[in-house]
Amino acid sequence: MTVADAKKVADQKMQKSIETLRADLAKVRTGRAHTGILDHVMVEYYGNPTNLSQVANVTLVDARTIGVQPFEKKMVAVVEKAIRDADLGLNPSTQGEMIRVPTPPLTEERRKEMVKLVKSEAEDAKIAVRNIRRDANETLKKLLKDKACSEDDERRAQDEVQKLTDKFVLEIDKMVAEKEKEVLTV
Repeated sequence: MTVADAKKVADQKMQKSIETLRADLAKVRTGRAHTGILDHVMVEYYGNPTNLSQVANVTLVDARTIGVQPFEKKMVAVVEKAIRDADLGLNPSTQGEMIRVPTPPLTEERRKEMVKLVKSEAEDAKIAVRNIRRDANETLKKLLKDKACSEDDERRAQDEVQKLTDKFVLEIDKMVAEKEKEVLTV
């Protein structure tokens, strides 16, 4: 492994941490309906737990309602029960073959809880980025010890890894600020 490899690996891992945070923040409910709320609902399909998106078409009916259309008629009741049991605070209702899932407006207290959750997710992402920085710095020190690079190269690379870390932490802060604003908007 070279100094450039160590920096490249750190950059890729930090990018993955950002993507994970983005996915986690997408799950956090705001005042509007979005299909991402149901992404992790599992449905019993022929004896196997299956992701809801594999057995039904999930769409937005309007700003406050999600429409779920199972691919098979017999799955309507199973899908409705799975959504109800998912502990998302949602109360689906069936209309023929279509399941309508209205999203209730968030109370002020619930919005504050959501903001705390968002900040917690962000802190986890920052910790992950800092751990990646630590691992990269250890790799650089090992390269120096093995005389695979000079002290100047190691110092320069550590500075670059720190700049990379700062860039990703700043990106995390921006994402959290946007999500916080979105959650608190009534």
